[in-house]
Amino acid sequence: MTEQRQILAEKAQAVEEIGDLIRKHKVIALASLEKVRAAQLQLLRKKLRTDAYVRVVKNTLIRRAITQVKERPNLEKLKEHLAGSTIFLFTDLNPFRLVLLLEKSKVKTTAKSGDVAAFDVIVPAGNTGQPPGPIISQLGAVGLKTRIESGSVWVNKDTLVVKKGEVISERLAAVLSKLGMKPVEAGLVLKAVYDDGVLFAEDQLRLDLGKMRTDLREANKAALYLSIGCAYPITENIKLLLQKAHGEACRLSVNEDIPTTETWPDILRKAHMHMLSLRGRLKLPEENVQKG
Repeated sequence: MTEQRQILAEKAQAVEEIGDLIRKHKVIALASLEKVRAAQLQLLRKKLRTDAYVRVVKNTLIRRAITQVKERPNLEKLKEHLAGSTIFLFTDLNPFRLVLLLEKSKVKTTAKSGDVAAFDVIVPAGNTGQPPGPIISQLGAVGLKTRIESGSVWVNKDTLVVKKGEVISERLAAVLSKLGMKPVEAGLVLKAVYDDGVLFAEDQLRLDLGKMRTDLREANKAALYLSIGCAYPITENIKLLLQKAHGEACRLSVNEDIPTTETWPDILRKAHMHMLSLRGRLKLPEENVQKG
């Protein structure tokens, strides 16, 4: 009974500690622990230590803690996402800032059968550092052409062995591991984030940074065109506005025959063109035009 009481006391203490973390931090994030290895988790904890407190908690304990913390609005909704192996992050970062931080915190690791390639994997031409033997047939089985040189197996040319998003086979995983290549990115994938009363599901947390950059560029371009069109001066457009104003002033000077230092050559050219046009209409001989 003493051991059982000790276990109950430890659980009660853990629930109390989790409750304090929930009260202390604005944001509580849940991430899946599937395919996250112990060494990778340790690295992630080190990278996140200044921005988030990372803790693995049993779902039963977090449920109890959530029930006890009454002062946080809509906290109960977090229970809907408590399934499977879960890791919790307690932080005050903006949820989307946290997502970006987790993306940057991903670590490259060796592949296992069934893993998905994080990028196009190209085995470079050159010395593999492997002595002749079974490795030759293993490399050939994944499409690598080789030769033996100076007592080592060499790859003849750069070879794409798996594309980004494709599943890595057991055979290829073994070859890449022997070559010291790490084609997999390991990191935490958020399942849900509670932000001071607002709950974000996994699909709401996905960020397409490429599209966001494109949209921002297009928005910036549209805003610049608008500011120029309505002659609203800002730091980014002042040179363009001055160039536009200068061009319009020059056109006005030429159209109204108001000579300035910059426009008198254009006014003379315009007068000359008018004279040539008039001569053509009157059909005057060339010599009369020159005399008169």
